[in-house]
Amino acid sequence: MKLITEADVKGKKVIVRVDFNVPIKDGKIVDDNRIVGSLKTINYLIDHNAKVILLSHLGRVKTEEDKKTNSLQIVANHLSSLVDCPVYFTHETRGNELEACVNNLFEKEILLVENTRFEDVPKTLESSCDEKLSKYWAGLGDIFVLDAFGTAHRCHASTYGISKYIPSYAGFLVDDEVKMLDKALKEKRTLLLGGAKVDDKIGVLNNLVPSSDLVLIGGAMCFTFLKAKGFNTGKSLVSEENIEYCKELLEKYEDKIILPLDFVTEEGVKDIDEFNKNDIGYDIGPKTIREFESRLEGSNLVLWNGPLGKYEDKEYENGTKEMMEFLEKQKFPTILAGGDVTGASKVFGVKMYYVSTGGGSTLEYLEGKKFKTLERLNG
Repeated sequence: MKLITEADVKGKKVIVRVDFNVPIKDGKIVDDNRIVGSLKTINYLIDHNAKVILLSHLGRVKTEEDKKTNSLQIVANHLSSLVDCPVYFTHETRGNELEACVNNLFEKEILLVENTRFEDVPKTLESSCDEKLSKYWAGLGDIFVLDAFGTAHRCHASTYGISKYIPSYAGFLVDDEVKMLDKALKEKRTLLLGGAKVDDKIGVLNNLVPSSDLVLIGGAMCFTFLKAKGFNTGKSLVSEENIEYCKELLEKYEDKIILPLDFVTEEGVKDIDEFNKNDIGYDIGPKTIREFESRLEGSNLVLWNGPLGKYEDKEYENGTKEMMEFLEKQKFPTILAGGDVTGASKVFGVKMYYVSTGGGSTLEYLEGKKFKTLERLNG
């Protein structure tokens, strides 16, 4: 993959597709991890005298009304506090104002363009990788840099579209993501899976269970496996249509798939064989935590996707929290592979070997899917 360090960026207009899709509440950015994650690439370009044009999406934009709550203006203001150079913002995604801003940009200056998904109203020009829009955005710059791993799996105008028309390179964040996920895919690993639904993880299970040393399963998704084993799972979330799939997986890999022994319910801690018809398991219990820790000891590498319980609720945070604190102390690396588990690491203040910035893109990469935009960066 061609890295931005291979390009001569001095005096060039460099378009960088970043992922500034950050959570905003009451007009304030709740978590700026994705913005901070892009700073290495942005600062490199500034230090090498580039004119930096940033493109990003923010939130879901389906109607004109959605535009009012998904402007990147707040992100531009925050970015200006993180970099030592001027940051400008344009409310246009196309037009005279945008073109003037680009043409007036000096070296060592940044222009953040309004939300690329504003181009999805009234027609889905961004999401459908509209040819005309792709050419237009590409025409604003000399070089394109993909530094948004979270959108690398999508062929949008601001990713794949632009890369078709001007020299394209990977930013440092994308390069790090690919290296780390490739490491997790290639090395001996223990797989730790959580989250709500088996449905979302079937691709990952198919691709990684055969090559993993052990597969530890928690979160609500484990109840489909437990029901497949004949346990009464009460009112816990079960994917009925995937019970047969889980049964087959358990039969084929019975020596490596480890399921929880107990859970925290509204009535306290219960072993799985003590569940009644009304019980719901919201977190793994103390026996399971000890069992999982015992199984994880001596791992070569742990790949973790999905929380092990309803960690947002103080009553049910313990399983995910204790497991993170345990893994933080180990000598072997733990890679947090996207989704809610990365948010949990921030809530609990733990430092892992690597925390992926992708959500759906990370899952698809772990499923073994190829990304067209990344392949284009390979030259």
